[in-house]
Amino acid sequence: MSLKAFHIVFVTVSTILAAGFGVWSLQNYFSGEGVSNLVFGIGSLLATGALIVYGIYFLKKLKKVSYL
Repeated sequence: MSLKAFHIVFVTVSTILAAGFGVWSLQNYFSGEGVSNLVFGIGSLLATGALIVYGIYFLKKLKKVSYL
């Protein structure tokens, strides 16, 4: 597996995990738990957005580089 392919997989998995953690934290906040869950949820969803933007930037930047 090339470094480019590994990087794409890593960014994709990180995005999915950040989104899942953000949703889980917000669900905990709305079920009556502490305010820290709101902060973690919002921060995680912001990180998800940043990872999506970075992933698109990375794919455009290395469009001509092979996956092998």
